[in-house]
Amino acid sequence: MNKANTFKSGFVAVVGRPNVGKSTLINALIGDKIVIVSDKAQTTRNRIICVYTDEEKQIVFMDTPGIHKPKHKLGEFMVDAAIESLKEIEAVLFVVAGNEKRGPGDNFILEQLKKVKVPVFLVINKIDTLEREDILKTIVTYQEAYPFAGIIPISAKEKDNLDEVLKVLTDVLPEGPQYFPEDMITDQPERLIIADIVREKILLKTRDEVPHAIAVDVDEMKTRDDGMTYVRATIYCERDSQKGIIIGKRGAMLREIGGEARADIERLLATKVYLDLWVKVKKDWRNKSGMLSELGYKE
Repeated sequence: MNKANTFKSGFVAVVGRPNVGKSTLINALIGDKIVIVSDKAQTTRNRIICVYTDEEKQIVFMDTPGIHKPKHKLGEFMVDAAIESLKEIEAVLFVVAGNEKRGPGDNFILEQLKKVKVPVFLVINKIDTLEREDILKTIVTYQEAYPFAGIIPISAKEKDNLDEVLKVLTDVLPEGPQYFPEDMITDQPERLIIADIVREKILLKTRDEVPHAIAVDVDEMKTRDDGMTYVRATIYCERDSQKGIIIGKRGAMLREIGGEARADIERLLATKVYLDLWVKVKKDWRNKSGMLSELGYKE
């Protein structure tokens, strides 16, 4: 890799309301599925570092939990993590859903952005669902509220206009070192990615029946003599009724969740996987600091 004096690097925060497509955008830019995606708000809980590297630059994206009004300690943690990411960065991507009107949540983020001293780019996502006239209206609405360094309409899902995102970031990045090895694409330990994969499948399978009352903890992970990786994970929920939904009739739902999660985990680890899932009830775990810490939601 050519790391001459012209090599550029820096950290970029990706912020926005829940469910505007931040994680989908980062996955598309990196070219790997690093952060879980579902159409439910508040899917991302931790601040996740994802690394894009080529011969000229290294962009360290910080995927943040959607900024929202918190209703419990977990929510407070998520908002704090998002706002904390606005420190010591080179640029901000403020992602909005072009098919939704600017609302109080967007205005709250815009107020936070007024405190940062780096270029802020407005990324209007989901343009594949919009007419040109609607995109122009969205641009005007946000231009009135903030002096953006640039505005980029994209479709993260269709990978439309993502080159422009990389181009504008390259222009503002300073010359700097390669912070991470070129083959590293995330700072998340394998166990945390595996736990998130299982959580994603639950969110997708159970829809609105089991919202954000779930957490997944990987209790054990080891390679067996036959080369297969054994993974034992516990799914925590808050009520017995949620446990029943996750397990399903005669264990059918849990088998479906396990089967789909195992396929993704096998791709991640490039090996055969035996996934052993258990479901436990921990009442009101989202308001218990000790439990949040145990599950990896740390300051």
